[in-house]
Amino acid sequence: MRVSRGIEVGHIFKLGERYSDPMRARFLDAAGVERTIIMGTYGIGVTRTVAAVIEQLHDENGMIWPLSIAPYHVHVVPVNVKDETTRKAAEGIYEGLSRRGVEVLLDDRDERPGIKFKDADLLGVPLRVTVGEKGLKDGVVELRDRKTGAVDRIPVGGAVDEVVRRVEEGLTRLSPSD
Repeated sequence: MRVSRGIEVGHIFKLGERYSDPMRARFLDAAGVERTIIMGTYGIGVTRTVAAVIEQLHDENGMIWPLSIAPYHVHVVPVNVKDETTRKAAEGIYEGLSRRGVEVLLDDRDERPGIKFKDADLLGVPLRVTVGEKGLKDGVVELRDRKTGAVDRIPVGGAVDEVVRRVEEGLTRLSPSD
């Protein structure tokens, strides 16, 4: 026998005849004898499962949702919503992703970039698209993987297609570590 830590995400209880007897829940056995059903119950708790995921998949900055159960697949963060070009580019990416069926969150708050990035890490959305004035001048946005921290500069015009590709790839991957 080995003792190790575990996380309870489900349960099974043997109820015996406690409920079946008063309900007169009966069956005929192989010999044709009437018997009381022995009942049990089992279940997987959604909130327990979510708590287990968070306990297992986090770092010092917050949660790291796997794509398969993330509340959002992509977090679009315009660095400066007061800049019309930045705001419109971010909204365009958001709308394009939404139309393609990607679950996307747009951080359109008028906050400093550091606050937005910290909040994005805390929420743990798997992919973050950062739209900033400097990148837009070069025709790119940043695509960051929350799990690995890897950042790629991708063309603004192809951002929706690239993000959709990565989301679809991530959702079809059968890896317990996604």
